[in-house]
Amino acid sequence: MTEHFHPLGKQPSASTVAAQESARDSLPFGDRRDVEEARRGFLAAPEYRQIMAEAGHVAWNIGAYDFLLDGQDFDSIHPSLQRQAILNMEYGLFEVVPDRIYQVRGFDLANISFIRSDTGWIVFDPLTAKETAAAALALVTEHLGERPVVAVVYSHSHGDHFGGAHGVVDVADVRSGKVPVIAPSGFLEHAVAENVYAGNAMNRRMFYQYGSLLDRSPFGHVDQAIGKGVAAGTSGLIAPTVDITGDIQELTVDGVRMIFQNTPGTEAPAEMNTWFPDWKAFWAAENIVATVHNIYTLRGALVRDALEWSRQINKALYLFGREAEVMFASHTWPRWGNDRIQEVMRTQRDTYAHLNNGVLHLANQGVTINEIHNVYRVPDSLAQRWAARSYHGSVAHNSRAVINRYIGYWDGNPATLIPLSPRDSAPLYVEMMGGADAIVSRASELLGEGAYLLAIEILNKVVYAEPGNAEARQLLADAFEQVGYQQESASVRNSFLAAALELRSGIPGGVTPSTTGPDLISALSTSQFLDYLGIRLDPVRSEGEAFVVNLVTPDTDETFVVELSNGALTNLAGFLADDADLSITINRSDLERAMIGTAPLLQQIADGTATLDGDAGVLQTLAGLLTHFELGFEIMPGTAGDSADRDADPFVQDPLADSSGG
Repeated sequence: MTEHFHPLGKQPSASTVAAQESARDSLPFGDRRDVEEARRGFLAAPEYRQIMAEAGHVAWNIGAYDFLLDGQDFDSIHPSLQRQAILNMEYGLFEVVPDRIYQVRGFDLANISFIRSDTGWIVFDPLTAKETAAAALALVTEHLGERPVVAVVYSHSHGDHFGGAHGVVDVADVRSGKVPVIAPSGFLEHAVAENVYAGNAMNRRMFYQYGSLLDRSPFGHVDQAIGKGVAAGTSGLIAPTVDITGDIQELTVDGVRMIFQNTPGTEAPAEMNTWFPDWKAFWAAENIVATVHNIYTLRGALVRDALEWSRQINKALYLFGREAEVMFASHTWPRWGNDRIQEVMRTQRDTYAHLNNGVLHLANQGVTINEIHNVYRVPDSLAQRWAARSYHGSVAHNSRAVINRYIGYWDGNPATLIPLSPRDSAPLYVEMMGGADAIVSRASELLGEGAYLLAIEILNKVVYAEPGNAEARQLLADAFEQVGYQQESASVRNSFLAAALELRSGIPGGVTPSTTGPDLISALSTSQFLDYLGIRLDPVRSEGEAFVVNLVTPDTDETFVVELSNGALTNLAGFLADDADLSITINRSDLERAMIGTAPLLQQIADGTATLDGDAGVLQTLAGLLTHFELGFEIMPGTAGDSADRDADPFVQDPLADSSGG
């Protein structure tokens, strides 16, 4: 048994150890079916445990988690989460349906699946990064023989399911029509909007949910619930060429019959399951995996619909589940045998339904968003099933999300309707509680008693009132750490531990996954690009400024009218203004070069690629009103600026700048 030491923080406290022991005693560790299923069908693993990025850094390192294989129970990890983390260590090539369906697991956050067709492979969900997807294809080729990729299927609009497409297919073959890329209706719109509109904030918050800058150890990052973590390689996007638009739609590709079930509004706003009728195999996308998922994801996204999620699982159960002999998905491991498949489908269906209905049942009796996480309970009949455990989501933040979806964030008490910002309210609390020294002293006592949430409640006031109070910051970090150790949810664990790390040492350096890149930016519609300029516009500096611009893109035969008025930049497709201050004519293909920063607009105007009619000073005015978002903004008080500089938002090069970046 190997000893493990924490480089920055503390060992688990007696209270944490007691909480972990209680969890070990109360959960069904005797049910080992998941262990058998996670290992079933294993064919081969590569000798390497790292995958390098083209940029020269390590994109993927499952070997960093080998401490989980020591056979040790870690009191710094919730025992249920440790169980999930060990199951997610299965690494390599697996057979799902003999001679037909294979998966490579453990190469990224998601699984990549290979469907043997008449002449090649149909690839489902080509991971986050080009490098990990290419390594997976190479492993398949080594052990199953070389076959061309004849089609790619994206199950849904999250980056870990399409970002590695360049690693398995040549974009020229897609554009020529040789290799179709199949996706659910609305895929492209949602894939780019989610990662761009609030992309800078979302990437910063990913440091917390995904623990991307935590050390890989029993005291840091141990798992991401649906996989080990997110690869930090080269992400891109090859746009779909075939949209699945029907609720149920059949398609045959290179001899493989597939029936798609569109499930919008579930785990993603654009998502689809797939039924392979000839093999009785059901692909559950990310709608059914070995955990309760996020209704609200802590990185930030639109709140999801737990009731619709349950309804679509139920529909899949009655359409396909009663015949299925294998169910596999874009994360975790397959299930075999119809009884087992129906058990898991019903468990997940009922968990989302109970969450939605149980929370609203309490809300309709006056339980508020600020109370629901302490009142709502998962029934024992579900809590004792591994498929209903909250490794990715958590009961606490999912229950709050349901209320937020239906009746919003306000609890109905006017005292919380226009609350003071924490920085403004904290000094009064600190003063009335007798000052920072008294609070720190009491918090130390609470930590000794294991009352970590109470300690956090008062220490948070000191840290907001006095960001430079080192003792309060250290104690708050200690409390965050112990709460993190006790969490079953990887997302919640990572968030507490990441906040503790930043309180102690600032935002650490290191390579993190990126949700944006040239492919994603190019995939923005012109209206979406203009929308994003509106988000970047500084509404204070733009007060008093006004202009109207016509934009014409001849190669796509589109027109847009763009107006700045009242501090807001708006755009409307399909119209032109008669009284425009400026008209810009530029091909959409050239506008894309400005969007990704390789040929800024002013440069293209200078060389004649784009033409102007009217007041060219309008562009200079607009360029001066755009904000450059910084990725390292402060979350915990006092942490901004005390770490290495980081790249900024997706548009690292300003699309309106001249060639020198001015």
